[in-house]
Amino acid sequence: MRYKPLKTTAGLVTEFSQRISQSIQKAVIGKPDVVQVAIAVLLAESHALLEDTPGVAKTVLVKALALSLGLEFRRIQCTPDLLPSDVTGSAIFNQKTSDFEFRPGPIFANLLLVDELNRATPRTQSALLESMAERQVTSEGKARPLEPPFCVFATQNPFEYEGTFLLPEAQLDRFAVRLSIGYPSESTELQLLELTRERHPLATITPVAQLDELLSMQAAVRQIFVHEAVRRYIIQLVRSTRKHPDILIGASPRAGMALFHLSQALSAVRGHEYVVPETARYLAPFVLEHRLTLRPEARMRGRRAGHIVQELIERVPAPAPHKT
Repeated sequence: MRYKPLKTTAGLVTEFSQRISQSIQKAVIGKPDVVQVAIAVLLAESHALLEDTPGVAKTVLVKALALSLGLEFRRIQCTPDLLPSDVTGSAIFNQKTSDFEFRPGPIFANLLLVDELNRATPRTQSALLESMAERQVTSEGKARPLEPPFCVFATQNPFEYEGTFLLPEAQLDRFAVRLSIGYPSESTELQLLELTRERHPLATITPVAQLDELLSMQAAVRQIFVHEAVRRYIIQLVRSTRKHPDILIGASPRAGMALFHLSQALSAVRGHEYVVPETARYLAPFVLEHRLTLRPEARMRGRRAGHIVQELIERVPAPAPHKT
């Protein structure tokens, strides 16, 4: 009798991720790298900011992710008149019981899409801070935990300024990564026309995994080995942003934790049992760029956060790969 070898931790996560990726790519085609990072964000129990032009499938990506996993999905369309209670919920007087009862808002979900976040006022944006950092909502003086998994994907259009509010540093720092999908290729756009001829591709997506399986995969990626030299490399990358002369505010310690956990998740997605420096290097721009505040004189010279991060990646020496 032949026995199949037991799959490794990374092998299990890879198989799980491939199922999710194939499902999502029924609706989001031609962007496998973006899909892979989005799955890693969910596995790392993190949050993502999708910043791009309208119509490039930001919302479709998040919906496809939720449908593929059968997650409880909620969407908030941000407008200037949106109130914090519209996000978190509020206490409503019940005439039958003559008492106030809490009605949960859309934030009580597994996967929350906050569309056009920068259209909400700073007061409403702040309603997300506690939930993204502490996985709870405080309302009416009571802390209400958010059931796992809880992940926020927010979108914003970087080229539209009228009727928008800049995201403060504290808000940006809650997002582990900032992703840009980008325009599709000509062949991909032709394929999209055929895919949407009769119905939207999202209508074809059904769950390919269960909630319990996702929770076990999230726990599994935390066991991916990270050598001390790689951990030190991650910290050096983050700390180098605080010393650059063109940067006014560098990346916070939360950025280092995000890069660490995302490196574990993406390594597992790719089938690696340990994190290699190249994975951290690959993820560094996604994790660091949106967290940096440049000095005014640097912006006047045309400097951009992306350019500086690439310089730092080239400048900070990466350690030799370690297997154990």
